[in-house]
Amino acid sequence: MRFGTRQTMKNPHAEAEQFRRRAAEGFLIIALALSGLAFGYFRLQVLQHQEYSTRSEANRIKARPIVPARGLIYDRNGKLLADNVPAFRLEITSDKIANLDATLAGLSQLVSITPEELAQFKSTRKAIRSFFPVVLKLRLSEEERARLAVNRYRFPGVDVVPYLTRRYPYGNLFGHVIGYVGRLDVKDLEKLGDSKYSALTHIGKSGIERYYEEKLRGEIGYEEVETNVDGREIRVLKGIPAKPGSDLRLTIDADLQQAMVAAFGDFDGSAVAVDPRTGEILAMVSLPSYDPNLFVNGISFADYKALIDNPSRPLFNRNLQGGGPPGSTIKPFVGLAGLESGLRKPSDRIFSSGEFHIPGQRRGYRDAEAGGVGWVDLKQSIAQSVNTYYYQLAMDMGIQRFDEYLSRYGFGQKTGIDLVGESPGVLPSPEWKRNHSKEPWYLGETVISGIGQGYWVVTALQLAQGVATIADNGVRHRLHLVGAQRQGFDAAWQPEAPMPSVRIADPAHIAAIRDAMVAVVQTGTAHGIGVDAPYQIAGKTGTAQKVGRKGNISLDPHSLPFNLRHQALFISYAPADDPKIAMVVVVEHGGFGASTAAPISRRILDAYLLPKGTAASPVTEPPLPVSKTPDDGEDVTP
Repeated sequence: MRFGTRQTMKNPHAEAEQFRRRAAEGFLIIALALSGLAFGYFRLQVLQHQEYSTRSEANRIKARPIVPARGLIYDRNGKLLADNVPAFRLEITSDKIANLDATLAGLSQLVSITPEELAQFKSTRKAIRSFFPVVLKLRLSEEERARLAVNRYRFPGVDVVPYLTRRYPYGNLFGHVIGYVGRLDVKDLEKLGDSKYSALTHIGKSGIERYYEEKLRGEIGYEEVETNVDGREIRVLKGIPAKPGSDLRLTIDADLQQAMVAAFGDFDGSAVAVDPRTGEILAMVSLPSYDPNLFVNGISFADYKALIDNPSRPLFNRNLQGGGPPGSTIKPFVGLAGLESGLRKPSDRIFSSGEFHIPGQRRGYRDAEAGGVGWVDLKQSIAQSVNTYYYQLAMDMGIQRFDEYLSRYGFGQKTGIDLVGESPGVLPSPEWKRNHSKEPWYLGETVISGIGQGYWVVTALQLAQGVATIADNGVRHRLHLVGAQRQGFDAAWQPEAPMPSVRIADPAHIAAIRDAMVAVVQTGTAHGIGVDAPYQIAGKTGTAQKVGRKGNISLDPHSLPFNLRHQALFISYAPADDPKIAMVVVVEHGGFGASTAAPISRRILDAYLLPKGTAASPVTEPPLPVSKTPDDGEDVTP
């Protein structure tokens, strides 16, 4: 018997229940999904609204620093010495670039990028945050700007930025006075501290540009800029304007500066001219000089090598960092110390026999005049540069009192001029010698200190301040280069506060020294430069030895090889009865002061004191007697 397949009976109730259960599960899943979606929207729109709103605004709005225009620099007569000119630079913002190496490679096909520029970019990039722009190239040509404009879409995060760059119209004429600005580097950023300064491209590196950096730099501003999706600017929303740097008016006279350089001819050396009534620097040169424009946007390796390989060292500021023995130019100050200390009166006389001996010693210290000049007082000792007078005076004073008075006159210390890096020089003393050689001080070293030899190191600035003090009847003024400043082109110039001054000597004693310095030019070692002068000059010649004579044989410095010739010096002021200018001239390898440094000084004085366009009178050299070595009394080596 065969049975059929058993059929399952449907249960409508169970199926309905199953459907309801599955529908409920599905609805629950959908409800959970919708709840999650709603929560997500809630989180975005409510809980994290501020964050995402800020991010959105950041994509649409850029904060852009506004670099202020750097202050301009003028000479005392309004001639522009440091200017700002339009230029374009190439900047990269790293956090907007996915592949920096590929971007740099692509840019190098459009723009000439030197290894120095690339190294500077990478160094600066490491020092600042990635969202700050970093300069890749400071000066773009018109052709380079055109190529970048056509290919801009290929380089997000790369911008061509207009700005003002520094220019020095007079080139090397003011290289050691104004100095220069250079590219901001990592050390500069560390020194400045605040990250806002990363917006700067240049900073003062030397000279006035460095000393007055904060005044010249101004204050950085900011603006918020709205951009489209391509990063192009739409409009400026708001901002804080930048405050331009202050303009500076120097005490320097550009015409006198040019005349000073011309007066040197082919000689190397330095000179400083001062208004003795105020301490204002009228002109200051260090020769040879250099063109500061080379450094503004990064000097090339070839140009820098040419400067440092030059044996005359054009980068060395002889006035600020140089110095050497002052030679006989120190005698007016030593003579003043003798008067001030009470050890000498102007009428006191010393006998010059041609050779001075310390009691009990065989070694002799010679005068320049063979056989001596006989009895001399203070005036004659300065006018004829008689060494014996100062050998005896230095020994009578003793080194401690000697140092006390010469320090009072500004030697062995900085003048306080508004430039960075001034050398204090060396005022000979037992303490200085002990610290440098650990040897005792000998009486002979005191003796030769009296004529500006031995351990002396005096800067041209110290001599300029010293002779200006004598010219102003014993009142010493602080040397300075800036006379006024203003905040904005249409603002009035505001004079700088008066520099401090101090009286360092009795006017009666100063009068005796001034009288002697006039005699130097009238009848003494520099009488040649006063011929036909329409004004009276006061001065003192000096020579710093490199080679002394052997035995009794005198040496003409001009007969020596160039590199062994003495340094020639001359300090002066004029007009002698109403001084308006005081000056020091130092000529390297010049031979001796009377025939080299003094005539240069006369040319400079003529340029300043005579009416413009007036031809200076010819300067004649003083005759050299056969019996006298042409070295202004400096030849002391036995």
